[in-house]
Amino acid sequence: MKGDRVEIVVDAGDTTRTYEVVASRAGRRVETAVRRGVVEVSEVTRNGSVVRTARFMAARVLALVEQPVPREDASERPLREDPRSLRPVSTQGSTS
Repeated sequence: MKGDRVEIVVDAGDTTRTYEVVASRAGRRVETAVRRGVVEVSEVTRNGSVVRTARFMAARVLALVEQPVPREDASERPLREDPRSLRPVSTQGSTS
């Protein structure tokens, strides 16, 4: 989804470097994969073709942070509680 991004923090010897891969257009997404000691972060189109890929040695990766954009569709919303299970709290008649 446009706006999804992944931050990769890599050990660069005496310092750390941070890289970002962002889904730059509508319909694109960011996918991560760890294979044979290599971390791959790719921006992918709707039909599955890779637009760009960032590769890092897994031994050097300190952090991999996925930051999805909040979705507005019904499938991503949290389930609501059953209103019958909620009981109103009465403040009247309480004595301290």
